[in-house]
Amino acid sequence: LRFDEKVRVVVFKSEVKGVFCAGADLKERAEMDDAEVERFVKRLRSLMDEIAALPVPTIAAIDGYALGGGLELALACDLRVAASSAKMGLIETTRGLLPGAGGTQRLPRCVGIGLAKELIFTGRQVDGQQAFSMGLVNHTVPQNNEGDAAYQRALALAKEILPQAPFAVKMGKLAINRGMEVDIASGMAIEGMCYAQNIPTRDRQEGMAAFREKRPPRFIGK
Repeated sequence: LRFDEKVRVVVFKSEVKGVFCAGADLKERAEMDDAEVERFVKRLRSLMDEIAALPVPTIAAIDGYALGGGLELALACDLRVAASSAKMGLIETTRGLLPGAGGTQRLPRCVGIGLAKELIFTGRQVDGQQAFSMGLVNHTVPQNNEGDAAYQRALALAKEILPQAPFAVKMGKLAINRGMEVDIASGMAIEGMCYAQNIPTRDRQEGMAAFREKRPPRFIGK
């Protein structure tokens, strides 16, 4: 996906009705020794980092349970859409653990430090509407009979992104992600560098031409 220039948006959904991702298999984990657990969690954290580093926008369609590592997967995505009946939580402390695949870092960046601490300390689960009210998800929708309401809303969101200039969207994502990790002056410099890369693109020229000619732009990602 990273190197496929035809990919414009990635939507993560589950094929299991009622479950987005239920997290690690604790029965499997119980059979691992300490060294195996450490290797397992490192690999899981690396996977989430790879998802977060995808250059195109990513959307998690949460139509059911997203618990533990399942919520960490959703947090690694750029955008999240949840059915109102979905259940989400970093529940690791209820099992004698703590989030180990990015949850302690991505949740506070998403909902704020105080709320993230409360959710992680208590292991509380929240539904889609509660998640929306705290900013954990971008949109919440009533579940439908097919059980894929979040996926359908995620597709609609993806279709809003598709007409936009692909390289500009990629640079926008890079500027936001890198800028959030530094002070604002450094962030402005990062934005400037990303903007400079966008200036010579054919898509920028096409956007200007389309505006002058009062027609929809035809972006090609170049």
